[in-house]
Amino acid sequence: MSEQLKNTIIRFAFVFFAITAGFVGVIAKILYIQVAEQEKWDAIAQKQVKRVCAIQPIRGNIYDNDGRLLASSTPQYYIWMDTRVEALHLGGDTLFNRYIGAISEGLSDIIGDYSTEEYRSRIVQAKRAKRDFRITKTRINYLQKKQIQQLPLICRGIYKSGVHFEPINIRTKPYGTLGSRTVGSIYAADGTGNSGLEKRFEEFLHGKEGRAVRKKVAGRWTQIPTKNAVNGCDIVTTLDANLMDIVESSLRERLIATQADWGCCILMETKTGKIKAISNLDSDPDGNYYEKENHAVKRVEPGSTFKTISLMAVLDDGKMEIDDTIRVYRNGWKYFDSNHTDSHPKDTTYNLRSALAVSSNIAFAKMVTSSYEKKAEKFVSKLEKMGLTAGFDTEIPGTEKPRIDIPKDRVTLSKMAYGYSVELSPMQILAFYNGIANDGKMIRPYLVERVEREGETIEKYGTETLKSSLCKSSTLHQVREALHDVVWDNDLGTASVLKWQGHIVRRKAQSDRVHIAGKTGTAQLLVKGRYQGQQHRITFVGYFPEENPQYTCICMINHPRNHPYYDAGGDCGSVVRTIAEKTIAYTGVWEWNNGEYTWKKVK
Repeated sequence: MSEQLKNTIIRFAFVFFAITAGFVGVIAKILYIQVAEQEKWDAIAQKQVKRVCAIQPIRGNIYDNDGRLLASSTPQYYIWMDTRVEALHLGGDTLFNRYIGAISEGLSDIIGDYSTEEYRSRIVQAKRAKRDFRITKTRINYLQKKQIQQLPLICRGIYKSGVHFEPINIRTKPYGTLGSRTVGSIYAADGTGNSGLEKRFEEFLHGKEGRAVRKKVAGRWTQIPTKNAVNGCDIVTTLDANLMDIVESSLRERLIATQADWGCCILMETKTGKIKAISNLDSDPDGNYYEKENHAVKRVEPGSTFKTISLMAVLDDGKMEIDDTIRVYRNGWKYFDSNHTDSHPKDTTYNLRSALAVSSNIAFAKMVTSSYEKKAEKFVSKLEKMGLTAGFDTEIPGTEKPRIDIPKDRVTLSKMAYGYSVELSPMQILAFYNGIANDGKMIRPYLVERVEREGETIEKYGTETLKSSLCKSSTLHQVREALHDVVWDNDLGTASVLKWQGHIVRRKAQSDRVHIAGKTGTAQLLVKGRYQGQQHRITFVGYFPEENPQYTCICMINHPRNHPYYDAGGDCGSVVRTIAEKTIAYTGVWEWNNGEYTWKKVK
């Protein structure tokens, strides 16, 4: 063996044994760490665990039909200060002592929840404890945040001042309580929809959560995004903020005047079914009115607004003719164990058209019982064919379906004729009368036009027909003429005028600017199973302009207290008249002028 080969083998052996020794050493160290030092390293590992947390998306906005914000997520902030930042402790606390006075004074001036001395005391105590603490007890807005970021030392950033901001998205309504129950609200705890459109369109508005790893960097926790959040979509409604203001202010004024328990008003486009405005106002113990409950979709006994439905059924089934007469008596009409009464103080005879105008309970009880007395199921079947029993989706959570049951006895049938023992919501009553105004086609009222993401439409909604025809065209014509008389017959119409000693002292639903047709309704309140003779719910529902309907509107007021009598035409009718006049002034519709309708854009 040559000397060179011998040297090569020796070097190779040395390298081999060195590598083997190193490998054995590594294995030994691994085993030592895993066995002997397991508890030590487990404790260190626990401190370094990455915590996965959710990144909340920004909730989508809700707009009116003209792009005005009805609900939006606005960023607000809590202010925190990490007094452990090294810069605050250098040079004998030079930076801290130099600027603490200016910082405390600035926070007091901008936020104002503590005095200058209180801010100084809180910050000094936190610094001594070397902790991260929340400086303020209230949230601040974006403008306040920008002001605070200009304060001495804070303007140098987090690593010099320790001041940082925790963002929180708060749901705000720029128009305050306007349509608040319809727009809805969210839960404070998790930001999900609680009521109204906020709840119904939660899937679109909420967006999708992102993910982040939360870990310590430079002594404080920070989030490192691993999956970005997808912000919520925007909802564009059919509502018009200006019309909502008109509707709410008109309703509020009448509620204050009558000292009623609550009121509801809805304005809808006749041809499309778009709800342009909706207001629900309840009284509080101090006599103020605010949005509390969505009465628009809660069913109630409709009272005399149901007489139009009864009249349409009887005429369309050919049971009676519009000129057929019915005798009524001032002392009422005894029918089995029930006595039907009117508020009219004399014995007289009405045809069916005038019976609707004067809203005679006796006439309608006689009309329906003579037509369906032994076949009440046919009456309910007719109402079903007219689209009144099924109900429809209103996009408002909590919507109640109609209650129209086959009566078990003839007395119940006689009361159904004028709106008792049946229940409809104001929205359902509105949809029926809108069908009359819309040439017999009943369409679904709707609140949302489209869903958008970053300006791109991803869902679109439109007019939906519920019934292509409520009745025969001849029946519809006769019903519309009868509804005209309710407002324009000064001798009989319950929504026409108020007379005193033969003179007109006040007009109810009549207007010099726009013709309105519709129907009044009055119903005694059912409390603990008994009807209360001194407590009523009053209604007017109508459409305008009568010759070419553009809008349908309903106003319902519950238990007006400040009147010696209950006047659905004078109270609710005047609200609808005010809304009609202001609506045509705002939108520009067919306006009555010198005996004819002309298109006039006043807006």
